[in-house]
Amino acid sequence: MKNKSRFSISFLLLLIYGVVCSQPVQRNIRTGEYKALQHSLVTGWNTWYVNSMVSHVLLPEGFSINLCFTHPGNPDYAREVFKEADIQELSTKVVPGLRSDDGSYTSLKLKYQQEELQIESAIDGNDEIILVSPIKNGGNYLVVEAGLLWNREGSVGRNQNTLTGKFAGKIIVVNTTAMPIPDAYSATTSPHLSFPTKNEIGIYTGKKRTLSEIKTIIDVHRKKEQARIDSYGNLSESFKAMQTILAWNTTYDAPNNRVITPVSRHWSAGWGGFVIFDWDTYFASYMLSMFNKKLAYANAIEITKSITPDGFIPNYQSPYGNTSWDRSQPPIGGTVILNIYEKYQEKWFLNEVYDELLTWNRWWPKHRDVKGYLCWGSDKVSDTLKTVEAHNWQAAAFESGLDNSPMYDGVRFNANTNTMELADVGLMSMYIMDCNSLAEISQILGKKEDADELNKRADFYKTKLADLWDEEQGIFLNKRTDNGEKSYRLSPTNFYPMLAKACTQRQAERMIKEHYFNQNEFYGEYVIPSIARNDSAFKDNDYWRGRIWGPMNFLVYMGMENYDVQNAREDLIKKSKALLMKNWKAEGGVYENYNSVKGVGGDVKSADAFYHWGALLTFMEFIENGYMKDGKK
Repeated sequence: MKNKSRFSISFLLLLIYGVVCSQPVQRNIRTGEYKALQHSLVTGWNTWYVNSMVSHVLLPEGFSINLCFTHPGNPDYAREVFKEADIQELSTKVVPGLRSDDGSYTSLKLKYQQEELQIESAIDGNDEIILVSPIKNGGNYLVVEAGLLWNREGSVGRNQNTLTGKFAGKIIVVNTTAMPIPDAYSATTSPHLSFPTKNEIGIYTGKKRTLSEIKTIIDVHRKKEQARIDSYGNLSESFKAMQTILAWNTTYDAPNNRVITPVSRHWSAGWGGFVIFDWDTYFASYMLSMFNKKLAYANAIEITKSITPDGFIPNYQSPYGNTSWDRSQPPIGGTVILNIYEKYQEKWFLNEVYDELLTWNRWWPKHRDVKGYLCWGSDKVSDTLKTVEAHNWQAAAFESGLDNSPMYDGVRFNANTNTMELADVGLMSMYIMDCNSLAEISQILGKKEDADELNKRADFYKTKLADLWDEEQGIFLNKRTDNGEKSYRLSPTNFYPMLAKACTQRQAERMIKEHYFNQNEFYGEYVIPSIARNDSAFKDNDYWRGRIWGPMNFLVYMGMENYDVQNAREDLIKKSKALLMKNWKAEGGVYENYNSVKGVGGDVKSADAFYHWGALLTFMEFIENGYMKDGKK
């Protein structure tokens, strides 16, 4: 029997390895509604290609019109265009402008080699229309390439002054309103046309169009998108920031034939094509649900369908089986999906994800419970499985989502329990919230036994969480599971029991008065730092060591909604929005995190300048104004 068991385990590992190393990911799609939804998304012209914001791509053909930039006599060839902070010193600088969710209109400003250009696109019927307008001339060349992405069948070429894409039963011709110039030295192997950038240029497919006609088409679409923004009144600029970053980061994952909204193009390109993170993607789906139901459903479902054979939503999933097979990330999925459902009231959405969410909820106490408390951890996995870090302290910190938080400094990783030896207030609070949300979903779906099971677990961990309240400090404290010592290092996660409705009104008021509004800890011109200001690690200003993060502010706001702390809630909303707008209005940046003293995002190279969860800083304002209620879309 031992030999048979050993063979079975080895076979299972080989089977999993073969699955995870293939390009398509494994996902169990149950409903016809979701299959139809994704089918409706993966079509038409859009900026689908993750590697450049100025590649305009037609699905399903994969034909692309790539806008590239070079300078005569200079070997630099700018083909991959991203939005990044100045500190990254890229050859191109992008300020995103108005754009639609579906790519029917896009606009941005691009700086390259002392030159500034306005680039706009619009859909006219089945045709793509692009307008490139010089703002400041620098003597550069615009190179318009014809491309064929994702190894799709077909061919691309050049025919005199046009570019062509040939597919089964279809020919796409790309024309321009200007005469191309000879340019044999551009560093490209693709069929292309080159133009000086000193004059406006129209690029288009389909019937013949003049520059004037193209500008008229562009103008109509621009006004339509501006009217959409303006309809939000005094929240218009906030909506523009949130909607713009989500739309620009929506891309196409070809091997899986799906539309997803990863955290940023820069991260996806760096991970080989796409990367979706657990709580990041759930937050994206929550924001998208305010104005685009299809994209909200797509992202919530796709991250849920990334569930591993062991039964948890992974920290990350990316191409070629590069997945965190050892660990999960914050359990916020059930709550986000319940909130989306409450807006649209479509039960098929719940049926699509329910089994995975319940499996994930059951996984936590089985794998992360130590003495009745929940701790972040990392399981031991086979060497054949691809994951970044595993079965160590760093991997456990990655599971928290707070990669280098000072809360975990000096905490030992226990290889026997597969966890940090720290009862974590934040994890327990989010888990209780997940139990509460799934219990409500279970009731909606008529699964009473599941609801009873979930309520029982919520009550158990709520009792254990109550033990972590410190009456002297007036806040919940993490506690070591090895020696029973309390941890006095404070972060916004110490406020999370409000999420779980696990504290009394008096406790909530003490936390707000004594800690949130405490200028030595969390209060200031910019809030809420990821570690208290009087903590020795605050001055590091390094990722989760002192910087401000949208998801932390947002989760604290969600907790405040459960208590009568109106002044604090209004203050958090106001200060969060001001932080986002400071950077958005200055340079179109929506940052992954922000300096807690200066209020800027682009002061460190580790902070992505166009990372979608930064928009959570303003999303709470829309929730406060009723935009997530059913009927207000």
